[in-house]
This record gives sequence, structure tokens and C-alpha cells, in this order.
Amino acid sequence: MLVRGKESDVGHILENIVFLELRRRGYEVYIGQLADGGEVDFVAISPGGLAYYQVAATTLEEETLKRELAPFKKVADNYPKYLLTLDEPFGTADYDGIQKRNVLDWLLEE
Repeated sequence: MLVRGKESDVGHILENIVFLELRRRGYEVYIGQLADGGEVDFVAISPGGLAYYQVAATTLEEETLKRELAPFKKVADNYPKYLLTLDEPFGTADYDGIQKRNVLDWLLEE
């Protein structure tokens, strides 16, 4: 039997919210399958371009942050890459061009 913790549920709910918001904003949304079998949560495509999104409840633990940034580092292009979390401390950061944003702030943008 598999028992998920509350954080896992929050992460999945957050992914659904981000997916629906990207669709509401007019993007075509896909799961990004990487050649090595990994994935980027969402590839969002609009007439204006393309962007990548990873979604996590929190990345305050170093291992979680590394895990969430790893797929982006395997994507060899210059399209925007966003890590969306519920983190308030360290909610905004730049990791070699990967923009970490607080998902609530991102939702209120448009």
C-alpha cells in the first residue's frame, strides 16, 4: 500500500493549478520528456514563444532544490525556465538563468 504525505498532495494540487492557469493564459501545455527519461513538468507554447515550468511545494531543502533544477540543466536552449514554489523565504532566486518564483505571486501576475 502506498501512503502519500500531505506535501505530496500539495505538490500535485499545485501542478494542476499551474497547468490550468497556463491553459487559461492561452498556452498549449505539454509534459516535457527528456532523452534520458526525465521530465520537465510543463512545456508551455504560445505564439510569443516557449517556456519551461517545474512546480514544487517547496525547495527549501537542498536535495529537493537540486532535484527540481536537474531537468532544466539538461535542456540545452535559451527559452525561459521557471521553478514555481510556495516558498516565501528564498521565494525568488536566479539559478544560472532558471527563475525561481513564488507561485502565488505568479498566479496574480495576469
